[in-house]
Amino acid sequence: MRGAVPIALLAAMALCSPAMANDDVLKLTSDPNNWASQSGDYSLQRYSKLDQINTSNVKDLKVAWTFSTGVLRGHEGSPLVIGNTIYVHTPYPNIVYALNLDDENKIIWKYEPKQDPAVIPIMCCDTVNRGLAYADGKIFLYQADTSLVALDAKTGREAWKSVNGDVKRGETGTNAPIVIKDKVIVGISGAEFGVQGYVTAYNIADGSRAWRGYSVGPDDQILFDPEKTTSLGKPVGKDSSLKTWNGEQWKIGGGSTWGWFSYDPKIDLFYYGSGNPSTWNPVQRAGPDGKPIDQKWTMSIFARNPDTGVASWAYQLTPFDEWDYDGINESILVDDVDVKGKKHNVLVHFDRNGFAYTIDRQSGIPLVAEKFDPAVNWSTGVDLDPKSERYGRPTVVAKYSTFANGQDVNTTNVVPAALGTKDQQPAAYSPLTKLFYVPTNHVAMDYEPFKVEYTAGQPYVGATLSMYPPQGDKHLGNFIAWDASKGKIVWSNPEKFSVWSGALATAGGVAFYGTLEGYLKAVDQKTGKELYRFRTPSGIIGNVFTYAHKGKQFVGVYSGVGGWAGIGLAAGLTNPTDGLGAVGGYAGLSQYTALGGSLTVFSLP
Repeated sequence: MRGAVPIALLAAMALCSPAMANDDVLKLTSDPNNWASQSGDYSLQRYSKLDQINTSNVKDLKVAWTFSTGVLRGHEGSPLVIGNTIYVHTPYPNIVYALNLDDENKIIWKYEPKQDPAVIPIMCCDTVNRGLAYADGKIFLYQADTSLVALDAKTGREAWKSVNGDVKRGETGTNAPIVIKDKVIVGISGAEFGVQGYVTAYNIADGSRAWRGYSVGPDDQILFDPEKTTSLGKPVGKDSSLKTWNGEQWKIGGGSTWGWFSYDPKIDLFYYGSGNPSTWNPVQRAGPDGKPIDQKWTMSIFARNPDTGVASWAYQLTPFDEWDYDGINESILVDDVDVKGKKHNVLVHFDRNGFAYTIDRQSGIPLVAEKFDPAVNWSTGVDLDPKSERYGRPTVVAKYSTFANGQDVNTTNVVPAALGTKDQQPAAYSPLTKLFYVPTNHVAMDYEPFKVEYTAGQPYVGATLSMYPPQGDKHLGNFIAWDASKGKIVWSNPEKFSVWSGALATAGGVAFYGTLEGYLKAVDQKTGKELYRFRTPSGIIGNVFTYAHKGKQFVGVYSGVGGWAGIGLAAGLTNPTDGLGAVGGYAGLSQYTALGGSLTVFSLP
């Protein structure tokens, strides 16, 4: 069974493992002078305690320094800052630079892996990389060709390399690793090629594989205990995934895991989401009776034990997906959130499907599920009545069901489009306001499924898409403040294009984000009032970060247009339905920005 480890043995292993986070990661991320992980710390709050830059003086920001990466594709993620060193990564070919902040940002070392360029055409939505991880003196790089590499942080020399997937089957690497205890964990991309998605843990010491947990398949592959793993508070039972697939479709069923990972050291669980089922044509995935079937556990949030991979709980967000609403977006961890008069330690997840979920992270029980863009129309809402037969499920509007309308039929004006009300671009949380700051897409689509045959390593999509603003609107994005306890938008700033940059909140009362035209913007966390903007060399799809050096606070962001929204520019595509429908929707972007690849860092004079 692909090297699967018996559940009983995994449980026994857990008893022998210390329930603590990696001490080095905890120490470094607790110091706000560093930016030691992609989202600041294990909670993924993207909040910094630095307050030198604040609402009163942010208007005075100036460019402190810049650095060209030498690569002209989409720059997602952010650098890491550890002490006096900043570690910069690029899209394919995944170059890593270490720069000395004490010596005019001089290059200490450069690592440039040798990869087969054949990986480029199987990266569905640009050749992006979402960033590095750091722990115990090592930098961890997850390459496009699925090689996970540990580099000596001082010298850049390879300590070890492990190959996580098979490019010939359409598997690629794009997500940022997470280090938990003595393991580094990564996911896999490739649902558009019919992969069987998974997450894998490797031992930091030597790169050997510790465990692998699939998204779909038999219990010993997905690492579910039928009696102890729960969904909506109840045991999942035997073969919870297999029962929801037609025959052996699960073997090419998707559920890729290319998003973000968060971790709660107190209860020793880490959280992540799985992507779409393969193919995008729902008619081909129907059950033997021709009716919809859930296809668990695609489009789901998982809570797993980091020592063993065994799932504590799973919750499927969009059963029998008909629109490519991947569930890979980040799960942000916040304590003591008041929901209807009761405090909960929650995870907050802004899903591609247009609903923002507030979930008790111990039990996996959804507490709030509301639309975070009023234009969302494919569903009327999520049923949160525990006594209902449809508990936890969204109610689909028949008009926008690509399955009900049928194969080779164009379903029009579906909101959100396949890239979701939010894709992987991470939100931020501020304990000052108890609000979330969310970069969003405000996009509609036409979706026409067609029959497609599976061939290993070839696209397995089966749908033609077109994207455009929802009816009557002219903008494609919003930057919003969200109250997760009530499920309400507090304020919303419209943007010409989707906000594809990760947000940052600081103790100075400022929220930062970037735009596809290339602006770094700063707004007041309480009101959304714009306080600052600066036009960087290219469109921004990177994530804003902050650090302090020699007593001075800096804010930085990659510019380099690309990603799914910018794939037309990044890859030179012009057919409106190319880029899985994004090229036509963002055709106007070329009038505002061009390709680039640079890091821009700001400070007060």
